[in-house]
Amino acid sequence: MDEFITQVQIDDSPIYRIERLLGKGASGLVCAGRPIGPSTSSGRTGPHAAEVAVKFQRKHPRGSEADIPNEWKVHDDLGENHGIPLPRVHYRGQQGDYNILVMDLLGPSLKVQLVDNHPSTPLAAVACVAVEAISILEKLHSRGYIHGDVKPDNFLLGPPGTSDEKKLFLIDLGLAVRWRCHSTGLHVRYQQSLNQFRTSSRRDDLESLAYMLTFLIRGHWPWQGFQLFQADDTPMLLCSKKMTTPLEVLCDSCPPPFLQFAEFAVNLRFDEDPNYERYISLFRDIIGQNPYIWPSSLARRGLRRSRWISIFHEHEPMRQRICFNVDDVNLPLFIEAAHADGMYVSSVASRLNLWAIVMDSGTGFTAQVHTISPENWIRRQRARNYHITAVAGADNGSILVVMSKGPQNFQQFCHIANTFPYGWIKRKWALGTYVTAMTTVGSNWVVIMSSAAGFIHQVVELDFQYPYEGIYERWHQGYFITSVAATPDQVAFVFSIPGEEPVRGFQEAVQTSHCPETVATESWRRNYYMSLLCYGRPVS
Repeated sequence: MDEFITQVQIDDSPIYRIERLLGKGASGLVCAGRPIGPSTSSGRTGPHAAEVAVKFQRKHPRGSEADIPNEWKVHDDLGENHGIPLPRVHYRGQQGDYNILVMDLLGPSLKVQLVDNHPSTPLAAVACVAVEAISILEKLHSRGYIHGDVKPDNFLLGPPGTSDEKKLFLIDLGLAVRWRCHSTGLHVRYQQSLNQFRTSSRRDDLESLAYMLTFLIRGHWPWQGFQLFQADDTPMLLCSKKMTTPLEVLCDSCPPPFLQFAEFAVNLRFDEDPNYERYISLFRDIIGQNPYIWPSSLARRGLRRSRWISIFHEHEPMRQRICFNVDDVNLPLFIEAAHADGMYVSSVASRLNLWAIVMDSGTGFTAQVHTISPENWIRRQRARNYHITAVAGADNGSILVVMSKGPQNFQQFCHIANTFPYGWIKRKWALGTYVTAMTTVGSNWVVIMSSAAGFIHQVVELDFQYPYEGIYERWHQGYFITSVAATPDQVAFVFSIPGEEPVRGFQEAVQTSHCPETVATESWRRNYYMSLLCYGRPVS
């Protein structure tokens, strides 16, 4: 903040002298202020007057005097009698380059009170925080809002020496958004954009609270200290690290109710009504005499064994053949037999070092070759105008590459990375190329991008936790799944909007623990044919 801003006056407020910095974040800073000057409104001023919190947020450089911070709008919408333990707002307005909010000065945050000052926080204290925080979020959610930034810094105790000094308050509504539509009263629809992973809902607040509670007990998270080296993929890498951390690891050394609460929060559906009373009841016994009497009766449902993920597409009647558990020796025999019947490979996958092959008569290919562990073979086939149309990776490191000839030639790029290469994909998108095939080899990703792919737009849905909502939203927006691959910890879907030749029909996504032969046979009767197949992390 500019050094010359030592005093603040908003409309008819007292003159507040800025006395000390309380905290700062990405959106601004908060200082303690004391009223020292006259005011047209009632209120005590002078050295014995109660301090207030003064929040400074720099105005947008292109903004106007009428710009209103989101936090102000939320406070306006909630009104005065909202019943939520939030700091009371006294004044708000603009001074110089800042939007300024004057409000009650509360006590220390949970981070200061329980983490910084008490390396080993009593479990009963954390259980009390859990009960109060769940109650606070329930009240906020009942008014149609989610907080969006649940963390120890944003829960404060009341002013010391007052009747509220042991009461918990929630601060900072700068990221709060509505989960319930003002006009209809219905839950907002799930959406996803390039700049925002997913629409938030009440489960996000509760899941963040579960993380916060484990932090209060342990003093750290498993992913803290995780080193990031690729600037383009930094948010993706950190998010992946968080979401692939099992809840049992996250809640290690925590009593069972904390793991149970985390399981409830993680497994909520996007628009499901949380059972706040049930969550609060988990912690009743910890607050009592024996903090360890609650049994652990739930295993994390989000950690399932790997499964087959199959994508079916509605199509005019055609011939299709699917072979599972094919070894390296018999692979050429199955493919050559299909070629003899006018069918070409459209998708491949691997499980336990055996191959799965999808072959049909609707690919449009005129010739096809394949190999395992290609090395220089790909370059030679490109010289013959073949292009990569399907890839699959096995656990032993082998890669099956299928190359085909079609109606046109185009340029291709291949990238191999030990994390999903979202940054590389974005750079290639900017050059007019699109993902046309991908697979995984162990924990490594192999991505093929092509020019003249026939797409006009493409997005990626990475399965960190709740992919199906994103899948259905993308279908609703006119996208089709055109690639899918999975590691044991993560699954990625590539969605594309077709170009000049619109794609007809609908898609279905199916996951099974066994080979999806029966599902495919039943789908053929409805003229749905398997277009993509992979094996790995299940879809939540």
